[in-house]
Amino acid sequence: MRRFTPLLLAALLLAGPTAAQAGKTLDAVKARGQLVCGVNTGLAGFSAFDSRGRWIGLDADFCRALAAAALGDPEKVKFKSLNAQQRFTALQSGEVDVLARNTSFTLQRDAGLGLRMTAVTYYDGQGFLVTKKSGITSARQLKNQTVCVQSGTTTEKNLTDFSRANGLNTRPVVFEKFEAATSAYLAGRCTAYTTDASGLAVIRLKAARKPDDHVLLTDLISKEPLGPMVRRGDDDWAAIVTWLIHGLVEAEERGITQANAEQMKAGGDPAVLRLLGSGDDLGKPLGVDAQWLLRAIRAVGNYGELFDRNLGAKSGIGLERGLNRLWTQGGLMYALPPR
Repeated sequence: MRRFTPLLLAALLLAGPTAAQAGKTLDAVKARGQLVCGVNTGLAGFSAFDSRGRWIGLDADFCRALAAAALGDPEKVKFKSLNAQQRFTALQSGEVDVLARNTSFTLQRDAGLGLRMTAVTYYDGQGFLVTKKSGITSARQLKNQTVCVQSGTTTEKNLTDFSRANGLNTRPVVFEKFEAATSAYLAGRCTAYTTDASGLAVIRLKAARKPDDHVLLTDLISKEPLGPMVRRGDDDWAAIVTWLIHGLVEAEERGITQANAEQMKAGGDPAVLRLLGSGDDLGKPLGVDAQWLLRAIRAVGNYGELFDRNLGAKSGIGLERGLNRLWTQGGLMYALPPR
């Protein structure tokens, strides 16, 4: 047997943590000078092109915040559009550094795909969109009806479970791409369309020729906590992504906005100073500099600003905050303590 001298043993013990803290994804991002962010192929409010061909939406803005935190520049992002079937393979293979694509957190995805959940950016639930002329007012009236749904999603499985549990014998009409499912429903090929309620609200307002001809049922048949995912095996990168989300939520709690962040950096509140890099260095354990979160807030604003601009009153979509309100306002958005 090989004998370990005290000096060699100490070196081996030190080597383990050093390797684990190498931050290989962050190193690759820095070496490339660009963050590669996996997003939806086009879902208004989350990630879609605007009239100038620029990616906008809650997920797109998160990618810019991450680029600002990690690279110092919110525009150093390459957006990679991925459909539901492509998204996990692209992350597993290293084609993207982070998946920010309105993806639900589930046990199988977190524990069975070599991926890791970070923190929730949007609390959602699966719903149904129907035409007003159908006369349907409840999901339980969909017995023997056709329902448009996208394949390779939790949506498809939830529909099957809901139908079986309630004896509905719904007939799924399955499409590989979100856009195809949307077009099929609007063309009248299905009685109903099912996906996340936020997506249905966007479809009704943005894609339907006459929004008032369609009704979003109040039934929600699942919990869909959406948020970015990263690969397992790089705890440092996972920590950066996770704490960026908590930091943006905490910034809203503290009243730190895109407009006043610089001014508040000079204030006297110790909690605010920590967040903005003027107090304790919260960036050091993450492998970034002290003002990582300040840059992110200056780039996109706090969580409330992201929501309002992309999904809320200022977006043209007009979704209520609902569960996505701060915990102090009756919602579920609760930032872990950044200290």
